[in-house]
Amino acid sequence: MNTTPSLDIAGLEKVYDSLAEAIDQAGSDKSELFLVKLALLNAKALGSPAVFEANIAAALKDL
Repeated sequence: MNTTPSLDIAGLEKVYDSLAEAIDQAGSDKSELFLVKLALLNAKALGSPAVFEANIAAALKDL
């Protein structure tokens, strides 16, 4: 039984739009700081360093 929450395509699109707007709002001089803060808040919400590290590895693929 999989208890990991997930988003459907519509949910992912909403998250993408919110993220793009927030990056624009932060501005080019603060966007990296914003993304680090967001990543740390999401890591805390995940509650699992292993899952966060796996997400880092997945995000680094095919850059």
